[in-house]
Amino acid sequence: MGNLSPDSSPDAFAVRGRLLLGRQLERGTLVIRNGLIESVSRDHERDGNLPAIVLDADIVSPGMIDLQVNGATGHEVATGSESIDAISRWTAQSGVTAWLPTVVTSNADRYSHVFASWSEIDPDAGAVPLGLHLEGPFLSPARKGAHQLRYIEAASDELFAHWLGETSIALVTLAPEREGAITRIRSLIERGIVVSLGHTDATYEQFSAGVDAGATKATHLFNAMSPIHHRQPGAMVAALTDDRIVCGIIPDGVHAHPAMVQLALRMKGPDGVAIVSDMMSATGLGAGIYSLGGQTVTVTGMSARLADGTLAGAVITMDDAVRNLVDWGGASAAEALHMATATPARTLGDMARGRLVAGSRADLTLWSTDLQVLDVFVGGRVVVRDR
Repeated sequence: MGNLSPDSSPDAFAVRGRLLLGRQLERGTLVIRNGLIESVSRDHERDGNLPAIVLDADIVSPGMIDLQVNGATGHEVATGSESIDAISRWTAQSGVTAWLPTVVTSNADRYSHVFASWSEIDPDAGAVPLGLHLEGPFLSPARKGAHQLRYIEAASDELFAHWLGETSIALVTLAPEREGAITRIRSLIERGIVVSLGHTDATYEQFSAGVDAGATKATHLFNAMSPIHHRQPGAMVAALTDDRIVCGIIPDGVHAHPAMVQLALRMKGPDGVAIVSDMMSATGLGAGIYSLGGQTVTVTGMSARLADGTLAGAVITMDDAVRNLVDWGGASAAEALHMATATPARTLGDMARGRLVAGSRADLTLWSTDLQVLDVFVGGRVVVRDR
């Protein structure tokens, strides 16, 4: 097949296997040239028609896109560019080729620090940071989860106005029922920033008003949301029944029971669910005591919690999340991969990623039959070679 090693960037190569095309896995061949997908054929091309380097895999998908990553391997996004670079390198090992560094509710100085450090990140470190995800502080105090109440209560118009001048922001999570939220949603949408509704105690009507204003996503469905009641359906039902909303889901078996995840998949389908990891700094390190936004978090097994038992992010990786969805019986391999690639790309409005089509970036994840990550390419460059 030719010689490929990590950090190599061949001008041209081919990949053969079962390609993720739409929501199906179909036998085919990709030709990659100069970092882009040059052609896609729904069968195996003869070797004589292919570049000198040919790579075979059981399954070939676009690189996964994680919309919610707080940290990993002891690093927190909010500490700056060096941590973001370290997370980019590590998360690529799980098949992720693009991600949103996520900043939990913080004080104003911390946001200024993260904004200032954005220009210092290394876009070639591994998985590509596409922009910041600001999760808070414009959240509901009643559904704050592990976010610090003092910063939620201190969130001001001045802080928000400062955000509007920043080009590094890709997504903002906020609660639609907070005073001024509808105006904030419209202001963010006008600037091309995706708005996700989360950490919300909204009524069904308040959530729907946020969607009418332009919000297109729900942050970690079922978690930190007003619950389902047959006379007061709340935010969960609003998110599940509105086709304009893509629901982020953490399939770790801790944030939501597998049966609830299956319910969401039946309601929304693969186009309406985006798998997210919500990884925090302990991911990859095992059990122990760690930090999230200045608070102490205890990790045991797949659970990361504050001292009072509140969930504080997750410790699952995206490849594990894909395997869980398949193992739980809620999705086929193709559907699970679609929710980790095409759906998050569409949520961001990123047409260059998430699909195996001619002209797209050669961000690729190659898998074994049992969905173990083998090789990862970012813009045609080898970042993981596991065989």
